[in-house]
Amino acid sequence: MRRLVLLLCLLLMVPGAAWAQTVITPAASSAEAAPSADASIDELVRIIENDQTRAALIERLKQDGAAAETAAPAPVELSIVRQVAEYTRSAAEGVSATLRSLGKVFVDLQAGISGTRDADFSAFLTVASGVFMVAVGLFGSFLLLRILVRWLQRGLAERAKARNWMIRLGSALGAALIDLAAIIIAWGIGYVVALTLVGDAVGQMGINQSLLLNAFLLVEITKLVVRLLLSPRFGSLRPLPVSDDNAAYWSFWIERIISLLGYSFLFVAPLLAGTLAPGIAAAVQVLAMATAVTIAIIVVLQNRDDVRNWLLGLAERRKQDGYAQMLVLLARHWHRIAIVYLVALLVVWFAKPNTALPFMLSATAQSLVAIVVGTVVVSFIARFVSTGLLLPSDIKARLPLLEKRLHAFVPTVMQVVRWLVIAGVVVAIAQAWALFDFVGWISADEGQAVAGAVISAALIVLVCMVLYVAVSSWIEYRLNPNFGRAPTAREKTLLGLFKNAFTIALVIFGMMLALAQIGVNIAPLLAGAGVIGLAIGFGAQKLVQDIITGIFIQFENVMNEGDVVAVGDKSGVVEKLTIRSVTIRDLNGTVHLIPFSSVDQVSNMVRGFSFHVAEIGVAYESDIAQVKQAMLDAFDQLMASEHKDSILDEMDMQGIIAFAASSVTVRARIKTLPGKQWAVGRAYSEILKTVFAERGIEIPYPHVTYVPAGPAQPAATGPLPIEDKR
Repeated sequence: MRRLVLLLCLLLMVPGAAWAQTVITPAASSAEAAPSADASIDELVRIIENDQTRAALIERLKQDGAAAETAAPAPVELSIVRQVAEYTRSAAEGVSATLRSLGKVFVDLQAGISGTRDADFSAFLTVASGVFMVAVGLFGSFLLLRILVRWLQRGLAERAKARNWMIRLGSALGAALIDLAAIIIAWGIGYVVALTLVGDAVGQMGINQSLLLNAFLLVEITKLVVRLLLSPRFGSLRPLPVSDDNAAYWSFWIERIISLLGYSFLFVAPLLAGTLAPGIAAAVQVLAMATAVTIAIIVVLQNRDDVRNWLLGLAERRKQDGYAQMLVLLARHWHRIAIVYLVALLVVWFAKPNTALPFMLSATAQSLVAIVVGTVVVSFIARFVSTGLLLPSDIKARLPLLEKRLHAFVPTVMQVVRWLVIAGVVVAIAQAWALFDFVGWISADEGQAVAGAVISAALIVLVCMVLYVAVSSWIEYRLNPNFGRAPTAREKTLLGLFKNAFTIALVIFGMMLALAQIGVNIAPLLAGAGVIGLAIGFGAQKLVQDIITGIFIQFENVMNEGDVVAVGDKSGVVEKLTIRSVTIRDLNGTVHLIPFSSVDQVSNMVRGFSFHVAEIGVAYESDIAQVKQAMLDAFDQLMASEHKDSILDEMDMQGIIAFAASSVTVRARIKTLPGKQWAVGRAYSEILKTVFAERGIEIPYPHVTYVPAGPAQPAATGPLPIEDKR
């Protein structure tokens, strides 16, 4: 583990030192070369003013130009070996520069510490006494104010318990404002003490007292932000989902590190540099920085397992997707990455505190902000996807399938948005560490063209999805019989066909437009689609025949969904009707898919109106007039039943239509609503059977008589007798 940390630190030190050399060397070389450049210019002016020297110079330039033209350009070696050698040389130079910088730091520290023996301690003690008085007034008043602040914050915390998040957030902001007011009041008291009691004259103060007061203001406001986020004492005022123990732990160590670095760099080091020696100030800075890094490393090691388990828990909830794999990898190595970063930060600060350290701190702050913002957005998206999209009850009643349709599309869109957010965080981190100049690239013409193409393609896909949901919802609403005008069978059929055709057209055109936006030439795709369509047309003549026949069937409006039809030798209810085939469910529940190319005729049994045809066979001995009257009386009873609303007209009595072997057939027709003839016919047959039984009208039916055989007779031995029947 230690060897790995040292190796990574060395690798981080090498580019930093090389970068520092590239920044420092040109300035130094230019400063050294300035006098020599002025002398060269004066010499060139003297040469040009003299005719002889000017002619000689021109001749010399001509000779050099001719030699340059004849000389072949040296080939540029671009092999991987040369590149590795160049990088190795740069790395070695960077290590050397870093070591020299570290050595210079320790030399300055030794010189500063040795120079303190000759420093004027009396002046330092005078300054320290004044600063001590200001510190007593400043921190004493702040401690007293903190007691009042905690009492007020406790009251806000009690009120915020068991309340909604808005009240808790308002209470947390109120507690932060109270804390800020205490800091400003203590800061003002410190200024009053410095101006009235410590200064050389009333209304004047020293620079060292101002350093202390400004350091106090900056450090305490920074600690205030930590207390606002973690709220170690009052859990109801804590905006972050952190336990009380973790909040107290992290708040304690973060505030200590902020106080250590803030007061050391903003107050103690400037005070010692101005009164004693710069070496003492440098020693204090080195000691504070090393202590802060050591504390941070200890904190990282103490929380190694807790953070690992937390990250693994997040990965388990992600169900092993790409984001979960990244969390698992981070959980295994996060402490190593943090330790390497802290050590590299210390080494870079040793080497170049004025340039490299601000760059690293700024890049770190920007990276943390990007990670926090990305985490918040990704968490919101994950919660939105897990919670689901719930629609109001009235919209569910009007559009029953809309919620299901949204649940199918919204998670996919949210997944894409989540990966876009993660990509944005990665780009922001790369921009902060100067690994990739995304701002410069997006500002260039090429970047704007690529970004515009991607955004346009994404917008086209999004608009297509919105159009599909909107059109599908409108069709669903139009087909809902509970709202508005009830749709007819024709409307159901045409709207179903329109939905299928619209979906296919939307997918094709949306895909073509999106590909065209990202730079794909869609002309070959269109030509290829035409050729493929032509080949399908020649190779699948049955399919073409199905479609053509289906188009004419739709134009002629022969059948619609819900109709009872006979297509070929199959009959039943039309469940689905497309441009190519019809799906029929028969009386037994069997589903038949019939392509239109095999359809010779279509018989629709529910178009306009229907008839129940009653063909009744009666005995030859029956009085036909009584039979007709009985049938009419049965119809009157039918009209008094619940089926009267399904009957459109009086019964059409047609009389005898056939003489059978054992019966006379009498026919009558009952006109009904389309599709009601079967129910009306069953009810009429039951009533008619009862009426015929009451009036003794016989409905003949074939009889089978069984005649048992007599006793068995012995077989005759002689010829059978012949009976003479004459």
